[in-house]
Amino acid sequence: MKLIAAVDENWGIGNNCKLLQVIPADMEYFKAQTIGKVVIMGKTTFESLPGKRPLADRINIVLSTTYSSLPGVVVCASLTELFYYLKECGREDIFVIGGESVYCQLMTYCSDAYITKIRNCYPADRYLPNLDKALNWQCIEEGSWQRSREWEYRFTRYKNLTPLSWK
Repeated sequence: MKLIAAVDENWGIGNNCKLLQVIPADMEYFKAQTIGKVVIMGKTTFESLPGKRPLADRINIVLSTTYSSLPGVVVCASLTELFYYLKECGREDIFVIGGESVYCQLMTYCSDAYITKIRNCYPADRYLPNLDKALNWQCIEEGSWQRSREWEYRFTRYKNLTPLSWK
């Protein structure tokens, strides 16, 4: 299991149920990493998707206690139910895509984190824990800063030195 997110300099990930910034190159990176894979998200993240529809060409799982079913989506009400489903489907290519509470619940089970760092600070009400300060996470790849219109960003990858097994 891996996680993927875009963060600002304060590790903010969202504000008012929206991404802090929509950077086209980051959207392409997200798509390239997750296409054909399992993606796990919370209810708010699902509701923020265009048209509130599942992401195409991926197995979409929504972790939620308020939804019982959604078209084209697997709904799991608990981590126990989620882990049971993941074992049954037999897929190893799994990405946690947000939001804050789902990241916090699952990041200890993630082996890797694909983080797009945005060189700026934005108003945020949702955050990812700062992996640079986490003792069990180590940055193993750090791309060069890129520029696109008003954004500066870079792609990084972190390794969890002590991931828990969900199997």
